Amino acid sequence: MILFLSITACAFAQLGNDFYSTDKIQEIRIHFADTTWSATLDSLYFQYGDSCRLLGDVTVNGKLFRNAGVRYKGFSSWHGDEIKNPYNIDLDYSIPTQNYQGHTKIKLSNVIHDPSFIREVLSYEIARKYMPASRANFARLYVNDSLIGLYTNVESVDKKFVASHYGSQSGSFFKGEPEELEFPFGENANLAYSHGTDSTGYMPFYKNESDYGWNELLRMIRILNTSADSVETVMNIDRTLWMHAFNYSLLNLDSYIGFAQNYYLYQDHNGVFNPIIWDLNMSFGSFRESDGSYNFLGLSIPKIKILDPLQHTKFSISPRPLLTNLLNDDTLKRMFISHIRTITEENFATHSYYERAAELQQGIDAAVQEDPHKFYTYDDFIQNIDTTVRVSSTSMLYPGIWDLVEARTTYLKSFPGYTGQPEISALSYEPACPARGEQINFRIVATNALRVFLYYRQSSSSLFSRIVMKDDGISGDGEENDGIFGASVVCSGQLIQYYLYAENDVAGVFDPARAAYEFYSLQAEVDPGKLVINEVRFGGQNTTAGDVIGNDWIELLNSSAEPVNLAGFILRQGTTRELGFILPDTTIEAGDYFLIYSLGNGGFSSVFSLEASDENPLSLYNPTGTKIESVYLGNPVSGKTQGRYPNGNGPICYMQSTPSANNYPGTTPGSGILTYPNPAYDQAILEFSCPGSAFTLSVYDISGKEVFRKEFPSCEATSNSFALPLDVSQWSGMYLLRLTGGGEVKTQKLIVY
Repeated sequence: MILFLSITACAFAQLGNDFYSTDKIQEIRIHFADTTWSATLDSLYFQYGDSCRLLGDVTVNGKLFRNAGVRYKGFSSWHGDEIKNPYNIDLDYSIPTQNYQGHTKIKLSNVIHDPSFIREVLSYEIARKYMPASRANFARLYVNDSLIGLYTNVESVDKKFVASHYGSQSGSFFKGEPEELEFPFGENANLAYSHGTDSTGYMPFYKNESDYGWNELLRMIRILNTSADSVETVMNIDRTLWMHAFNYSLLNLDSYIGFAQNYYLYQDHNGVFNPIIWDLNMSFGSFRESDGSYNFLGLSIPKIKILDPLQHTKFSISPRPLLTNLLNDDTLKRMFISHIRTITEENFATHSYYERAAELQQGIDAAVQEDPHKFYTYDDFIQNIDTTVRVSSTSMLYPGIWDLVEARTTYLKSFPGYTGQPEISALSYEPACPARGEQINFRIVATNALRVFLYYRQSSSSLFSRIVMKDDGISGDGEENDGIFGASVVCSGQLIQYYLYAENDVAGVFDPARAAYEFYSLQAEVDPGKLVINEVRFGGQNTTAGDVIGNDWIELLNSSAEPVNLAGFILRQGTTRELGFILPDTTIEAGDYFLIYSLGNGGFSSVFSLEASDENPLSLYNPTGTKIESVYLGNPVSGKTQGRYPNGNGPICYMQSTPSANNYPGTTPGSGILTYPNPAYDQAILEFSCPGSAFTLSVYDISGKEVFRKEFPSCEATSNSFALPLDVSQWSGMYLLRLTGGGEVKTQKLIVY
């Protein structure tokens, strides 16, 4: 059985750069020609909000961007005449091609509500364990060469963000951001179906990031409010529960909870909206103006420590259907509490949050001391990680993170449903590597469980389906009522992704705990053509520009739409699977490459020795022993490899080396013979493709005499390419090369001097 844990996006979203790495404080410099730039930015933001910008040259870590668009941003964090205001910078405002490591927008928060400086960065790090969320770090900002201060640098939730996490950027895309925030009684962006049946009634409360999709948003709002049983058709319920669990665990009330704002909604290709968390600068109890429920006029620090995560199921000052209409369902409520348990146990109970907070503070300590316009003292910065800080100028109290979280953890651990959950163990399935159409039988042991569900999908871009696992003695589960639950699924895809949920009438539990952001993956047999031998280098060819270190390597390409785990696959040159080398337990993402080096040359290494042969192909076998790929290797040629062109599906030909990259057009002709050098002196190399049957190569001198002849056995036209070294040291003059086979005759002239 091959079982491996997968992380979604994610997982796929680091983008290969360090602009949001916390290992380095970024440096951003803005130069305005306008010497009254501060007053101008204040005026523009006050009068036009986010619709007008001031041009300025922006330098990011030494890279200059001309005529970027700059404006202030924020609601409670912006103040007229304040020096350290938050910034929104569009690098591509005037020149569309301008970007820094692929990023066109920079959002800088001024840390006005956080004496510790680390609330936002720490909160986003925790959020990214459970859902797609922005990356964040720190940046020094200079304007006209004057240090403004230390900011948090937060990744924008834009089309680039949704493309990396949801695989598209053309879906309906909204931000919960009312034009005028109304509190404490205003509905704001609460997703209530209370502004009529026309989408125009909802436009003042949601910002459209896609310039279309109002009908889709209204349909989602209508179903959320009027058809509770159908919400999963328009909303990612699990992602919503994670957002609520995060907000209540980290006491991030400046969110959907308090004033019903600060979130995004993106409709993916399955037609469901995915909530995306945003604006975490006032997490860990920094915002206490409202909880949207009993404490709608504000909360004290003692009250927020014991804030009821289910309060909105009892009372809301204005409707909160995204909370109430989900949490009034008993199973969804237990799932919600299970997510709170996971966040608490993984971050708070272990004190890992505190260790990470200390690390973040240590990394910015000097920059905080140097910040000339910080809103708090350096002592406030040091103390607020542990204890409450009072800001005398505003009489605001900012709870110490340690003090708040320890009290919050104690309260949550005593909350109904936090304990008493079932225990899931002994997960298994068979067969280990199912074929398409074959039945997969899942079994688990679930102690103290009344209900067990298997969530699965057979495409990484699909929605999860749910089936009931039974303990009835007839579902592949063992004896009836023995605590072993079973369910079956017919394999219809290359990859089955799944997770489990078990509950009783008290509590529920997921396996894995971070589901559905993380899940298990079961790999079916890979079909021929989905995992291919894409390029090979062997036999002492000279290293060429862009090549990898080492003489011999094999490149695999996953040409399918799903990740492929290589555990149990075997490569072998020969006619049988035996004596090949087993590939490692590693995953190749869809469209990605994997290099296997000869022993000792770096990366994944294995003992192998390749040779040119028109009888013994290099073959790749499924873990079940089924051969899915074969290529024949021709004689090695200095400076060239043998690979597929077109990349991934073409015939094998000689080409320039392209490890872990798209193959270039090959040099082997589809028809005819390539001869080089020509004229030749002591050796010529003949390149030609297999005609698809047995064939003969003959060479004739100018008198018609045959001076060379070689017969080749039957070959596969799609996988055979030949480079034949020809000794011409004893020849001189004009020669005719003739290739006969497959019902065709191909000729080429060769001059020898």
